[in-house]
Amino acid sequence: MRTVRSRILAAVLALTALALALAGGTAYALQRDHIDRQIDEALTSSADEFRTLAESGVDPLTGHAFSTAEDLVITAIQLTVPSGNEGIVGLRSGQRPLVSSQDVSLRLQDDPDFINAVSMHLGDSEMSLLSLTTATTSYRVMVAPVTATDQAAQQRATGLGATGAAASGTQSSNAALVIAIDRNAELRAFDDIARTFLLLALGALVLTGIVGWVVAGRLLKPIHALSATARRVSQSDLSQRLQATGDDDLSELTRTFNAMLDRLESAFSSQQALLNDVGHELRTPLTVVRGHLELMDVSDAADAESTREIALDELDRMHRLVDDLTTLASVEAPEFVRTAPVEVGLLTDDVLDKARALGDRRWRVSERAEALAELDAQRVTQAWLQLCANAVKFSARGSTISLGSRIEPDTEHVVLSVRDHGIGIAAESLPTIFERFVRVDNGPRRREGAGLGLAIVAAIAHGHGGVATVASTEGEGSTFQLVLPRHGPATVADGERSRTGVHPDRPSEPEEES
Repeated sequence: MRTVRSRILAAVLALTALALALAGGTAYALQRDHIDRQIDEALTSSADEFRTLAESGVDPLTGHAFSTAEDLVITAIQLTVPSGNEGIVGLRSGQRPLVSSQDVSLRLQDDPDFINAVSMHLGDSEMSLLSLTTATTSYRVMVAPVTATDQAAQQRATGLGATGAAASGTQSSNAALVIAIDRNAELRAFDDIARTFLLLALGALVLTGIVGWVVAGRLLKPIHALSATARRVSQSDLSQRLQATGDDDLSELTRTFNAMLDRLESAFSSQQALLNDVGHELRTPLTVVRGHLELMDVSDAADAESTREIALDELDRMHRLVDDLTTLASVEAPEFVRTAPVEVGLLTDDVLDKARALGDRRWRVSERAEALAELDAQRVTQAWLQLCANAVKFSARGSTISLGSRIEPDTEHVVLSVRDHGIGIAAESLPTIFERFVRVDNGPRRREGAGLGLAIVAAIAHGHGGVATVASTEGEGSTFQLVLPRHGPATVADGERSRTGVHPDRPSEPEEES
């Protein structure tokens, strides 16, 4: 199995090799081209010197004028000092080549294939640069032909700016100066350098591989640790964490992984608690139904009817529990809250009308907002009525329950409230009142409900990007509020789904009695 480390190393080596190959290949091609240009420049310079000598018409060694083309070629050979990979000869029609008396390393006269190939250009009228390859080597050649008449030896050769044969048709003599450079020898030194570069490049590639392997291992160490930790994590052990240091991407990944484990641990804990609570809540009505059915006297119609009523009541409670759990399970779904423009004042009136059926109380409107807001009317009505039902449950018959709606001018939030004058909530119970399956011990009413109503309220508020709050004084009553963004949902941290506090004696606005 290919690891990330090996793939990173392979990519680095491939890119390094490609870079070296491109750089080396480009440099090699450019340098060879440069050497070829230098060879041509050297041969062209020799041709220019030979042309200057021919145009002067005087042998600088004797001070006399050249009598024949051969004399001109001989003098040029004597004056030229070939470089290490350079050779020089003079060619004559039907005769042996003229050679330098100096110690020349490149003896062109010893390569018959070269002499034969160059002799074909003896009668050319212009100087030429040629490339020749023989069994001996590859040459770059300059051939400078010379033609001069016996009557006017001072007139210089064709191709070098001199005249041709005399109009009288006198006999002419042909010769040529040939200078050649061994191209293979010139390139051989550079090829040696190129081979050295290739060896160094291979060494650099190996060194890059070693260093890359070590560096990749160190960089990927957090990922290996993450993988090992992930293998150790199980539903029964979510306490594993990684140590995050630094501020690079891998450190950020480590912190993100730890945060994910925190969420998973919290989710598994909540799931386990939910399962335990659901099991307990469902087991109770099942036990009650089973016990009454076992003790029911089938021959006693009154007992059967009583047992039937008890069973239906418990089944209704189970049905409400399942409905509540279904609502809470859909909290994270995108379609849980679907907002649309809602007239807050009309929504207040609508909720008040529905709340009057919840109990014999004096229902009032403490304040009424006349504004539009982006809300899910059905969900908000569900949460608001749940708060109303909660107020009915913990207040006395005939007491006052106030509903209110207003727009906070500073924050542009919609505040929907329910205030009762019931028994209130103990201060120690406030922090957990919006959690699932939490039921406040309020005397004989403790047994009613599954403890999911306020959790649903908080979930609806959170779905709108808002919060559910409670302020209460034991023995005086409670005020619940939904604080929702007026212009649509906003993100709220999980820890801010509800806020609690002691209810201050806030002066109320004039109330409208329903």
